[in-house]
Amino acid sequence: MGAFSLRSNTVFSGGAKTRVAMTAGAEPRREPLQRLIAGGTAGNEQLTAVTGVVLILLLAALGVTIVRIGSLLNAHMFIGMLLLGPVALKMASTGYRFVRYYTRAAAYREKGPPPDIMRAIAPLVVVSTVVVFATGVALLFLGPGQDGFLRSLHKLSFIVWVAVTALHVLGHLVELPAAVVADRRIVYDDHGGGRGARVLALAGALVGGLVLALVVESHFAVWSGFHHH
Repeated sequence: MGAFSLRSNTVFSGGAKTRVAMTAGAEPRREPLQRLIAGGTAGNEQLTAVTGVVLILLLAALGVTIVRIGSLLNAHMFIGMLLLGPVALKMASTGYRFVRYYTRAAAYREKGPPPDIMRAIAPLVVVSTVVVFATGVALLFLGPGQDGFLRSLHKLSFIVWVAVTALHVLGHLVELPAAVVADRRIVYDDHGGGRGARVLALAGALVGGLVLALVVESHFAVWSGFHHH
């Protein structure tokens, strides 16, 4: 009986150690996300706002290339690919707020939803964003010989995207400066305020977009030659 108890305790102890080891092993995998969301609603708002400012600057540059698309076609394609990183981050940060609000997270419910007009145009922003970038990437790889329908869809979705994005920016313009410097409203937890993680997330998005643009740059030549021809 004593031997049985001893073995049971040993097995139990070993199981506990195993569970502790598994838990300890799982911690590092959750760490980056925990640090990223450590700032709560204010941190999420700051990440969304700062990414939005970066996107405004890149979109202004993209607009210049459209005005002179003949001579700046390569720049247009390069900036378009570069934008993929920050756009993905912006959609992730706003999508996170959306999910947290509708899953009834207390802090996000207390903060409340965006204004009704912003909620109304949000689906158009998301859909037009996906379509304009998906068609742009498809055009880049398919080349000018396959561009009939896709090119028209890309142009149309771009017009819709610019219009709804402009409304989106104008709707948040007043609150943008305060959101960018939201550090004073951030509640710190065991993972800090998450500022470093947000900086890394934005830097990673920009570097990711830049690397992607450089990797596919060789495909630009086909379009440049076709356009000049």
